[in-house]
Amino acid sequence: MKKALITGVTGQDGSYLAEFLIEKGYDVHGTIRRSSTDYRERIAHLEGHPRFHLHYADMSDSMSLMKAIGSVRPDEIYNLAAQSHVQVSFDVPEYTADTDATGVLRVLEAVRQCGLAGTCRVYQASTSELFGKVEAVPQNELTPFHPYSPYAVAKLYGFWIVKEYREAYGMYCCSGILFNHESERRGETFVTRKITLAAARIAQGKQERLYLGNLSSKRDWGYAPDYVECMWLMLQQEAPSDFVIATGEQHTVREFCELAFSRVGIDLRWEGEGADEKGIDRATCRVLVEVSPDFYRPTDVVNLLGDPSKARRELGWNPRTTTFRQLVERMVDSDMSKVAAERAGEHVRLNLEEYLEKGIVK
Repeated sequence: MKKALITGVTGQDGSYLAEFLIEKGYDVHGTIRRSSTDYRERIAHLEGHPRFHLHYADMSDSMSLMKAIGSVRPDEIYNLAAQSHVQVSFDVPEYTADTDATGVLRVLEAVRQCGLAGTCRVYQASTSELFGKVEAVPQNELTPFHPYSPYAVAKLYGFWIVKEYREAYGMYCCSGILFNHESERRGETFVTRKITLAAARIAQGKQERLYLGNLSSKRDWGYAPDYVECMWLMLQQEAPSDFVIATGEQHTVREFCELAFSRVGIDLRWEGEGADEKGIDRATCRVLVEVSPDFYRPTDVVNLLGDPSKARRELGWNPRTTTFRQLVERMVDSDMSKVAAERAGEHVRLNLEEYLEKGIVK
């Protein structure tokens, strides 16, 4: 039975990858950080599974990583842990560098120090943000990097230190340059989930308006469960290599909004330009989407489009198993159910409070 260690197992990708590897017959270990609040909702259904195990470790603590890797002695490591929010990286650049850059070094060095350099294969979660202020469209494995945020700069160090350990020590380690990949489990502060959740709340009368940044930003959006399969495929090859993982299809934030609101029965039309642009419900003439300067970044990446040709050719991976429309609709449907459940719970709570006030129940 193969053993895999996933850092960042509580995240979107980590939870899907854990499910995927368990189905493949792996013994799956994940690292978590100590917290006073519960953040394990994405993996709650896996806890208690005989082939799923959790260990306390932190990307900023080399001793904890050494202990986890040394005790598990995994065949494969998937390093997914990171401060992964681009906007937040401008607010906490030092923390982002410590976890996303030096953290990768800590993992690689722990593998060496535990005597696993010749047996353990390492996947590093890299990012399309490396291309940043893009110098060519589409972007592939040979496109020059131009990172455009503290997050991207930190990830660039991670990318190059993986190459260095591969060449210096002969380790099987590689980076997946993943373009944006979303799902029902995406964090609520990320723009795609923010849109689908707002569409659901507006449709059910729980929110008045959605505020966004640059509506013209272009992204290559894929479906996270499809992308974790590619992570696994990268570690099954005879020799390590870096891959761009993308759909090869591009859409704007504006298009994402249109599809999301359409799924809940709202047809948007757009008026104005730039910071004055608004999304208006054609049926009611209500303004539902507005642009807010608060969501503009100091430096903004606006044109990401990946070329997955190498992954198609060498991994046999299909980048469009899930279409863009299917991705948006799955996210919206999930959030419609989530909001409906919240409303039902609120209704029960209000009824209970009323009964208590009237002395009907004690």
